[in-house]
Amino acid sequence: MNQLFDIACNFTHESFEKDLDEVINSAIDLGINKFLVVSAELKDYALINKITENYNSCYFTTGVHPHHAKSFNKDSISIMHNLVDKYNPHALGEMGLDFFRNISSYEEQLYAFEEQIKLAIKFNKPLFLHQRDSHESFIKLINKYKDDINKAVVHCFTGTQKELDDYLNNDFYIGLTGWICDERRNKDLRESIKDIPLNKLMIETDSPYLIPRNLSAKLKKNRNEPKNLLHIAKEIAALREESFETVCKSTYQNSKDFFSLT
Repeated sequence: MNQLFDIACNFTHESFEKDLDEVINSAIDLGINKFLVVSAELKDYALINKITENYNSCYFTTGVHPHHAKSFNKDSISIMHNLVDKYNPHALGEMGLDFFRNISSYEEQLYAFEEQIKLAIKFNKPLFLHQRDSHESFIKLINKYKDDINKAVVHCFTGTQKELDDYLNNDFYIGLTGWICDERRNKDLRESIKDIPLNKLMIETDSPYLIPRNLSAKLKKNRNEPKNLLHIAKEIAALREESFETVCKSTYQNSKDFFSLT
């Protein structure tokens, strides 16, 4: 059986509160046997810590999503520093910029993003990045620290060829989700997917979000789950004109290497 690594699982979401065991086991039965539990806020650490203690197939990040940047202040830097020091996450994030919704202000997002980059550099941790409608400001800040950044993945990439080129020029990894499965609004992305080097590609569901549009199965609670990573991998293999086995093997190894797993 092919092995797969889902690098973005929002298991702290309330929709997983009652059946996480079933969700994880149903994915493992299909060969999806590693999961990265993504942090959106610093207060997530308690539940994430509990999840990773209960499931040895789960790994985790520590960080603050740009939507929550308004809650990030000077005290947050110290709190996050202590969390990273104590729990040793596999990456810092989900950090970045999101000017599509602007739930947090421009200034708040830039501040939280930059301070988290500094912490990642201090602890020599990979960056788990979020960028939406903010590429110019995003890459400008990245370039300010690029010589000191260990490694980074742009998770849930849905951008342009120009954005992809900028990330690859920085030697970043690219995470693809079920967004790739919507042929109506992803023509450019579905074409540029071939330009992602196989050794820089990772895959993810971003569950419970981003349900693949062309998924035929009826979903419980209208919720995306890691088991759908199999469908996403097949779609990516078809678009790249590569074998499903090749995509599975490469993305699995890339993910293990990125998060420093044996």
